[in-house]
Amino acid sequence: MKKIKLERWKIISIFLIIYDAIALNFSYFFALWVRFDGAFGSIPGEYYDAFVRFMPIHTIVCLLAFWFIKLYKSVWRYASIYELGRILEGTIVSLIVQIIGAFIFERMPLSYYLIGPVILLVLLMVARFSHRFYLLINHLANKNNKTGRKIMLIGAGSAGQLILKDISSSIDKKDEVKCIIDDDSNIRGRYLDNVPIVGGRDDILRNVEKYSIDTIMLAIPSLKTNDQRDILNICNETNCKILVLPKEYVNSFDNVGVKDLKEVSIEDLLGRETVKTDLKEVFEYINNKVILVTGAGGSIGSELCRQIAKHNPKQLIIFDIYENNAYDIQLELKEKYPSLDLVTLIGSIRDSRRIFEVFKTYRPNIVYHAAAHKHVPLMEDSPCEAIKNNTIGTYKTAYAAMLNGCERFVLISTDKAVNPTNVMGASKRLCEMVIQAFDKKIKEGKANEIPQLFTHEDINLKKNKDIDYKNIKTEFVAVRFGNVLGSNGSVLPIFKKQIEKGGPVTVTHPDIVRYFMTIPEAVSLVLLAGTYAKGGEIFVLDMGSPVKIETLARNLIKAMGHQPNVDIKIVYSGLRPGEKLYEEKLMDEEGLKKTNNDLIFIGNPIPFDINKFFVELKDLMEFAYDNKDGIKDQISAMVDTYHAENL
Repeated sequence: MKKIKLERWKIISIFLIIYDAIALNFSYFFALWVRFDGAFGSIPGEYYDAFVRFMPIHTIVCLLAFWFIKLYKSVWRYASIYELGRILEGTIVSLIVQIIGAFIFERMPLSYYLIGPVILLVLLMVARFSHRFYLLINHLANKNNKTGRKIMLIGAGSAGQLILKDISSSIDKKDEVKCIIDDDSNIRGRYLDNVPIVGGRDDILRNVEKYSIDTIMLAIPSLKTNDQRDILNICNETNCKILVLPKEYVNSFDNVGVKDLKEVSIEDLLGRETVKTDLKEVFEYINNKVILVTGAGGSIGSELCRQIAKHNPKQLIIFDIYENNAYDIQLELKEKYPSLDLVTLIGSIRDSRRIFEVFKTYRPNIVYHAAAHKHVPLMEDSPCEAIKNNTIGTYKTAYAAMLNGCERFVLISTDKAVNPTNVMGASKRLCEMVIQAFDKKIKEGKANEIPQLFTHEDINLKKNKDIDYKNIKTEFVAVRFGNVLGSNGSVLPIFKKQIEKGGPVTVTHPDIVRYFMTIPEAVSLVLLAGTYAKGGEIFVLDMGSPVKIETLARNLIKAMGHQPNVDIKIVYSGLRPGEKLYEEKLMDEEGLKKTNNDLIFIGNPIPFDINKFFVELKDLMEFAYDNKDGIKDQISAMVDTYHAENL
């Protein structure tokens, strides 16, 4: 026999049931006893007999009613007006049962029906609110010795009220909301749960000083991005720690509490509206297709897999060289989408035999090519690896896609490919040129002229007479965007770690600026490229105004409750090899065309000699695989816009 283990709340409920049974009998007997001057012997026999015969029935019926109205399932530590309402309901039920009993057994004196429910109400409340009363008394006794947070709550709406209730219900933790900020002038000067509503956003700084606030909680998830940015900028002028209720709670406040508040994110501080994309057509296109994502364990690749998996692909293939990342996203998707046909493969895009095996076996309809070396300083030190992996790896993957019936091939590019000053950016510009060269040859019906650039001599697809080069229809496009917030190697996690360690925060240059976007936004753009594509395009996102990295660092330091250059130092480490002060989205030669989305544009392809490019690319590949010095000179000869400082 297994031991029966009752949860703590069930044990408490059993004791409450026993207590309520006693309270029901005592309250009405007490009412009868009081009616006859507190003398037991003075109670008439017919009243006493009727009481004894009816009370067992009354008790059972009332306990069942109490259970039905959930008097035994509330968390009484946080009892509120809702629980008081249930106690009133239970008391009324007991009175109704007594009145019904009068018609069956004996009609009691009028005072019996007045005093009995009142005593019962008091007894039920004492049992359920005693812990709250104890905490309140303890709170008042220790009010002058509070060591918890002094909180300013911004937002007196539904979410703010729930946050306030949660803090008030946990007063033993010593946190205290000292004041509330709300822009609604109709409620200023009034009180919410005994906390003053002191003004709007313009009054934040004054009241932070007046009430010695150390923590600000922004609890308005429906706030427009521009308004949120403005309020956060004001809050950043204080030394307070800032917590924000995420926008995901805008339509649902169920069980919202302090636990749901998050540290302010860089996305909040940037104050840019999220790029809205209608993904209906994207997922109609993806539906029932075999999708291959290379570099699927990375920041962009894994988010691609998440969004694709939600919309019924026929099969999703995860391909990555790093098995730990691939395994993590595999486990996540298997748990969320158990019916998904998911294939996880380990391999390198540099291995042409492996790539062709994957394409021949699974024959993907769409490829999202996210695999790449992306770290600028590391690629400056290992330029041959950047070419092998980024440029030649892309070429091999594109070639395999072309010969195995792939419908569309989407390259993940970067704004660092525009007028590149580093090897990583130049290697990605070469990737864009590969995509444009493939697309041009296919449209001209000359796919057979695309050379086979492999280092494995045992693969020679040119001898395969079954390949119908004339009918190859693969469309090749590229998607170019800026820095991705929260991705591996981005400044956000680096800055956070530095702040948590007490600093210093390292910024390469006081004037360095970057464009930023979130991972979901970037992935939405990549997916849209798959539907807007006609071949040869470079898609560009309007990412708004660039942001100074120093400003971003200062805002993050403030948001985490510190003062820049007082608590946390900012030091300038100097530009890293190949690093620009600013990034560009388009080269001078490229023009822009609009798409169906106002924030997404297409850069016109820059013409170049494709046949010459293929010859030079073969030489570059051999140069890279021989690990020769001077490869930057080779790259510079192929990418006119590449301007490295030290070739």
